[in-house]
Amino acid sequence: MHTYAIGDIHGHLDQLMRLHDRIAADQARHGSAPIVHIGDLVDRGPDSRGVVDFLMTGFARGEDWVVLKGNHDRMFALYLTDYTAQDPGLRSEFSWLHPRLGGVQTLASYGVKNAGERPLAPLAREAIAAVPASHRAFLAALPTSYQRGDAIFVHAGIRPGVALQDQTETDLVWIREPFLSDTRDHGALVVHGHTAIDTPTHYGNRLNIDSSAAYGGPLSAVVIEGRDVFHLTEAGRIAIHP
Repeated sequence: MHTYAIGDIHGHLDQLMRLHDRIAADQARHGSAPIVHIGDLVDRGPDSRGVVDFLMTGFARGEDWVVLKGNHDRMFALYLTDYTAQDPGLRSEFSWLHPRLGGVQTLASYGVKNAGERPLAPLAREAIAAVPASHRAFLAALPTSYQRGDAIFVHAGIRPGVALQDQTETDLVWIREPFLSDTRDHGALVVHGHTAIDTPTHYGNRLNIDSSAAYGGPLSAVVIEGRDVFHLTEAGRIAIHP
């Protein structure tokens, strides 16, 4: 049994489509399997709307895809529900429209221009009108975890020592410490993104696949068989060892 996973997308539709082509070629050799998207579909990159459209279209035609909720997806959905609300995982000095977060680029992909320079209330009204209701419903309904075989897929990580069913959504989409430095076995390999690194890295108890697409790095895909992991490259599968 194998499972594919794709790291934090952040609006990079072109890279996402290339990885799906690469996965399709691997499936032709090894058999079909679910494809898990680890979250952060939106923000920072140029085509968040296109990413959401692509994934929704795949679901509509019955693709065996899983799309998890990332913190950026949750912030976007929250903004469209109440633009004055603050995500509990976000530091109080920031908002989703802060230049470091990427909300401005997401709204631009929906045709809402110059979002960082406009009064908040009329901007929010325009944003709500510009984002299709189907997109809002899709983002709001994204699950926060998926388990298959020996792997648990979440966006950010888990609270160590807490059963999966007892994890909070905020931890699943926002956590870094104490998860990143915890070396204990979590009962399954935790596959996550959220913390940007250079290349997919296997730490024994967890696998980080956020290879910094949000910051100019590549989007990455991996194949997981039990606890064996392979980076899916143009040259084929390359084993990733702890």
